[in-house]
Amino acid sequence: MSSGKRLPILLVLHLYGCATFTPDGGFDHVEKATQRYIKQQPVWAKTAAEKQASLEKVSVLLEKPLAVGDAVQIALINNAQLQATFYHLQIAEANAVQAGRLPNPVFDMLYVKNKGNFNIEQALTFNILALFTLPKASAIEKKRFIATQNEVVLQVLNTARNTRNAYYEALAARESVHYLTQVSESAEATAELAKRMRKAGNWSELAKAREQVFYAEAALDLTRAKRKLVLKEESLTRLLGLNNRTAFALPKRLPDLPKSYALLKEVRAEDFAKRLDIMQMRTMTEALSKKLGLSKATRLVNVLALGPARVLEGSRNEPYKKGISLSFELPLFDWGSPQVKRAEAEYMQALHHSASLAVHAASQVRSQYSQYQANYAIAQYYRDDVVPLRRRMLRESQLRYNGMLISPFALLADAREQVLSVNSYIEALLDFWIADSNLEMSLVGEPVGVMIMNEGL
Repeated sequence: MSSGKRLPILLVLHLYGCATFTPDGGFDHVEKATQRYIKQQPVWAKTAAEKQASLEKVSVLLEKPLAVGDAVQIALINNAQLQATFYHLQIAEANAVQAGRLPNPVFDMLYVKNKGNFNIEQALTFNILALFTLPKASAIEKKRFIATQNEVVLQVLNTARNTRNAYYEALAARESVHYLTQVSESAEATAELAKRMRKAGNWSELAKAREQVFYAEAALDLTRAKRKLVLKEESLTRLLGLNNRTAFALPKRLPDLPKSYALLKEVRAEDFAKRLDIMQMRTMTEALSKKLGLSKATRLVNVLALGPARVLEGSRNEPYKKGISLSFELPLFDWGSPQVKRAEAEYMQALHHSASLAVHAASQVRSQYSQYQANYAIAQYYRDDVVPLRRRMLRESQLRYNGMLISPFALLADAREQVLSVNSYIEALLDFWIADSNLEMSLVGEPVGVMIMNEGL
């Protein structure tokens, strides 16, 4: 074969045989995309040295009570489930590289010897059809790789959101235990006082029983709060990737309510188009469209092997007869209609998923913002009205008690109500911070499981 004829073939082999891996497995995109939304940086520790460096970073962050940003950073470094998610990048990139390479040539040989006569057939064949289908197959896997990158970004941001929520819940649970302990101690003192007054004949059995029941209920509430604290701290521990909940310290209270809540501008259609989950579904739909085209193109023949061959018949001294070998599938039983139908169904399914996701995204943002506004108003009402009024009532009761105008039971009751109002404010403040975290995530998107859905690609 002349050099002029060999050149196109060599060029094709070079283009399709040299697909390579990126230095970081596509993680650079994940890092940059993540930092557009949060300040913390994900870390993919693959080597022993990188893992040791990650442990040292975590140890430094654990030396002081965790701020919410510190907790998120630890999770993005140390969460084993998230580290496992990062390897989806390597899997998807390996598939993309594999799809960009030609299949290896096949060497066939037949050797028969009978009384000094030989029948030797040798052939070296290439799947010629792959030269035409490889661009589409490669494009499909590249789309899948992009979709996987976006999915990993969403998983990182979702882990950050879950860590923030678990952090706020643990703080709120700790504060609740603190204030419910005060309520329980107050109720215990009241019950003991009622018991003594009943013994002295200055209190009715009904009044005594009422105070004892309140104390019993307060003790139960405290027990439930302690149980909840353990559960919330363990939830945070799992997200941080730590071995036990004593490995970290938390501040004493939740962050204060902001002076004003954020105003959400009208979200336009192009804003929704930038949501990562919508971009992800669009990428997957494009990949399925390409798969549908490939399925139609190869419905009858998907293997066409061609290459040089030679045959020897007779004694070993006989010359080889040279020719070509050609092999392909005969569509006798399978005409390719099932694979086309499946590809069509997957494509239409993705289109409807995309339409559903667009509707869900708009509704989700509106719902989350409504909760955000309402929870801010509720927490603000407790902070500015309910808690100050309860505090003022307690001061007035204290003055009246000092003037012997009310009983100690009335004073203790007002003290309990004041503490309970603070506890209600803590719950309202927690609801606000959870809503704030969820609102941020609603503007980014939710994981849609493309790494699972793409298994059909």
